[in-house]
Amino acid sequence: MKKNEMTLAQKIYQKSRLWVILLLVVIFPLIQIPKNGKMVFLADNYLLHMANISMMFAILTISLNILSGFTGLMSVGHIAFFGIGAYSAAILTTKAGMPILVGFIAAGVISALFSLILGLPTMRLRGMYFSVATMAFGEIIYQLIKNLEPLTGGTKGITKIPSIEIFGVSFKDYRNFYYLMLLGLVLVIVLTRNLKNSRPGRAMLAIRANDIAAEAMGVNVVSYKLVAFMTSAFFAGIAGAFYAHEMRYISPETFASVESASLLAMMVVGGIGSIPGAILGGAALTILPEVLRFIGEFRLVLYGAAVVAIIIFAPKGLGGLITWIDETLSGQRVKGSKHPSEAEAGEEAQE
Repeated sequence: MKKNEMTLAQKIYQKSRLWVILLLVVIFPLIQIPKNGKMVFLADNYLLHMANISMMFAILTISLNILSGFTGLMSVGHIAFFGIGAYSAAILTTKAGMPILVGFIAAGVISALFSLILGLPTMRLRGMYFSVATMAFGEIIYQLIKNLEPLTGGTKGITKIPSIEIFGVSFKDYRNFYYLMLLGLVLVIVLTRNLKNSRPGRAMLAIRANDIAAEAMGVNVVSYKLVAFMTSAFFAGIAGAFYAHEMRYISPETFASVESASLLAMMVVGGIGSIPGAILGGAALTILPEVLRFIGEFRLVLYGAAVVAIIIFAPKGLGGLITWIDETLSGQRVKGSKHPSEAEAGEEAQE
């Protein structure tokens, strides 16, 4: 169906869908329902806490997507930058007495500096060699956090991390923190979209497609990979700072190397390279284990089965599936065009 043949309903859907989604997300904490003769909020502290954690992992998944989805470098130790950001913010605000804003900026900058230190000797590595290097880095950071007890608190972690307060407004309350977290997520989405559509972003996507061809066309492959790595680590550090101030307590177990596997699953389930997919993957795999908690340890089996099912039936992830549905509803997809899984196979054959 051509664009000028779109129905009125499709035009309305196309112009309003993002605003409707944003409106629903904004009013979610404010919705009230009757209970025991009085009005109470639909979203209690537990639901708001889960929403906050979901948005943090959405930012973290987006950050990994900048590296893996834009340049094709697969990091299996990305959780380390999340931990560096969390501990940087916690140490600066609790032990050094620095303002929270300084802690946030430092969390991103220090994480980016660590990625620079790791990236300089590893940017020329490809495939599993780079992945192994990041895995080793993640384990090194985890061990440092555990053993630098005077600085990190060791296995006891860091307690009494201050809650965020801006212009006299406290974000200790989960409901207030929700809106701060939402603002942070929106900013990361906007910055990531701008990067993807910019000249450096197009160079990164060219590297992902074929780094040898990109280099032959004059793209400085190593430099752009390093920029992607540092940007990715910066956003991961910011997510870590949000985590530290929302939880107000951090310990090494949260940042163990094994947690990188969960992060990779979020990216794959959401769709590698997809920003909406990163949000959906981060939220879905944060909420799903909690929803299945009532069945005990068996939930891990269902969790794994759900991940495998998504990978098999939606190879482009939830992001690709949502895009396909969105294009169908908005009339942008030609009638008879292929499902994402079929289209992906055709694209790979053409490449």
